[in-house]
Amino acid sequence: MSQSCRIPQHVAIIMDGNGRWAKARGLPRLDGHRAGAENLRRVIGAFAQRGVKYLTLYAFSTENWGRPQLEVRGLLKLLASSIRREAKELDREGVRLMHLGKLDELTPSLQKQVKEALEMTEGNAGITVSVAFNYGGRAEILEAVRHLLSDGVKAEALDDATFSRYLYTAGLPDPDLIIRTGGEMRLSNFLLWQAAYSEYYVTPTYWPDFDEAEVEDALEAYSQRNRRFGGLEPR
Repeated sequence: MSQSCRIPQHVAIIMDGNGRWAKARGLPRLDGHRAGAENLRRVIGAFAQRGVKYLTLYAFSTENWGRPQLEVRGLLKLLASSIRREAKELDREGVRLMHLGKLDELTPSLQKQVKEALEMTEGNAGITVSVAFNYGGRAEILEAVRHLLSDGVKAEALDDATFSRYLYTAGLPDPDLIIRTGGEMRLSNFLLWQAAYSEYYVTPTYWPDFDEAEVEDALEAYSQRNRRFGGLEPR
């Protein structure tokens, strides 16, 4: 990566390709998800070392409940084991963990694990890693509208800043760069409001193989973009 490379403050990743990674190796899909989970620490460390302040990882969408039940159960168990394996080490490294999405559809024991990990790391000053699990962009917007109505917010008082405070990402900056692994060209209901002026970067590399070199390539590509936010001059 060149010395003049501009570093995005907030990077979000659609972690795609676990199943195809496994299929290419003649393995069950869950083996691909396990390999993807094992890649998390490497990627978090790579972005933290390069000065990224916020990293958001799309782990499980609201639509993923429609997958085969064996796979869904495996993903939930994988979340639980990942928390047990990684939370304390991430805490020692100064990582702050956040959750984006709804917890109420998870088992009580898994909800407890997630909440304990969030509480353990909430005072850390290092990179903030938000895990979007049971997350959907449309659901997030609808929930924000319901809360706005419930709080009696007047139409004339509603603006971008007010609306953003009702989203799961309240307090986080919008993502500067959204990376999608696995080569697909779609948003998949991810950060629909927040991504209004994000730069997109798609790599054919499957998520389990997304390594430090891929991080370098993505950041280098971002540094070449001219962000105008609807204006004429780059910012």
